[in-house]
Amino acid sequence: MRENITLNRDEQKRLHILNLVMEGKLVTRQAAELMNRSVRHIRRMVAAYRKRGAAAIVHGNRGQRPVNRIPPRVVNQVVKLARGRYAGFNQQHFSEMLAEREGITMSRASVRRILERVGIRSPRQRRISPHRSRRQRYVQEGMLVQIDGSPHRWLGPERGELSLLAAIDDATGKVLAAVFRRHEDAQGYFGLMRRIVEKHGCPLAVYRDRHGIFQRSRKRDLTIAEQLEDQPNPTQFGRLLNELGIESIPSYSPQSKGSIERLFGTFQDRLVNELRLAEASNMDEANAMLLEFLPRYNRRFAVAPQQPGAVYQQLPRGLRLDTIFCFKYRRTVGMDNTVRFYEHRIQIHQDRHRTSYARARVEVQERMDGSVALYYRGRCLATTQAPVEAPLLRVRENKASPVPSSPTIITRQKPVPKPIKPHSAQKPSPDHPWNRPMNLWRNPARE
Repeated sequence: MRENITLNRDEQKRLHILNLVMEGKLVTRQAAELMNRSVRHIRRMVAAYRKRGAAAIVHGNRGQRPVNRIPPRVVNQVVKLARGRYAGFNQQHFSEMLAEREGITMSRASVRRILERVGIRSPRQRRISPHRSRRQRYVQEGMLVQIDGSPHRWLGPERGELSLLAAIDDATGKVLAAVFRRHEDAQGYFGLMRRIVEKHGCPLAVYRDRHGIFQRSRKRDLTIAEQLEDQPNPTQFGRLLNELGIESIPSYSPQSKGSIERLFGTFQDRLVNELRLAEASNMDEANAMLLEFLPRYNRRFAVAPQQPGAVYQQLPRGLRLDTIFCFKYRRTVGMDNTVRFYEHRIQIHQDRHRTSYARARVEVQERMDGSVALYYRGRCLATTQAPVEAPLLRVRENKASPVPSSPTIITRQKPVPKPIKPHSAQKPSPDHPWNRPMNLWRNPARE
């Protein structure tokens, strides 16, 4: 029998009930109801109490070291990693990195308990948000895609800001594409949408904010023709969505596109640390690291849609994406068959369809690689760089003034030279007036 046994409140209650049973004041069934145990278990407790006394009430593991206790060596290693290599990681992310890269598998609760015991708290502080009702996700993948950009010091506080453009599927939470850019620009969103279309297809709708890249809302930005029609022309990105058959839905608050806002919050916590681990120091290295990060992120956080299958629309075969994912402008051809595109002059050559395109309205396509192509009614025209004009020559002579570089002109057809008919000497016929006598040229009516 153990000496100097200390019983807690529950153990003292059980001891009191067992004493009542031993005295005959309670029957076994009543004791089982009071201690919420079975009758058979109460009989075992009474037999052990008779044999060992109060020591039978105390659990056998009291004072013993738990079998599943984390060894102190592992605890010290976790604390060292949390203060060193993985400093700044949140507790969930840190536990995942321990399992993936350090071979230490333990639950998030264990990591949290170890870190808080030494005074290391999660770097991400959550604030209490007001009550809102979350809308239901779309039921199928490809029905709605949210796009947005997030400027942040992704490569660390010592480097400048980059803008991360990302697209997330509303039904699954899967990140479809992401790209780092110097600034949030239309060319970046063009590249983002092209990755989605090439890999998945065209979604039914795109949910975006009211940035000037997506819509033109200010009246002072409208031309006179647009003001008369009371319908502004779409932006370059809006025109792209129209050509792809994708509906553009604007949002009027950050909460309405909460999925992608929460995505950027997670990225600013996880992605920043993983970029630091990968030692990414510039935008190209960060974009290369995204190719490895996004699949792992989707496996961890993506969910299954309510209905199986995807509703992405595939583009027709043979359609050249370069003719869609480009900036398009309308220009009027000059009388010398040249088109002015900013500071450049593009010469249009005659072809088998027309000998001159003067005063015609053509479409200038500026590709993502910087090349330029001219289209007229769906046909790519044969063009070259026009000769340099005198004002530009004078600018080039002035070394202090910068000279813009000429764009790459895309030529789909070779210029067709105008055919020259050979001149053959013809002999006048005998009755030709030149062969007649001079007196036959008189007009009898005048005489």
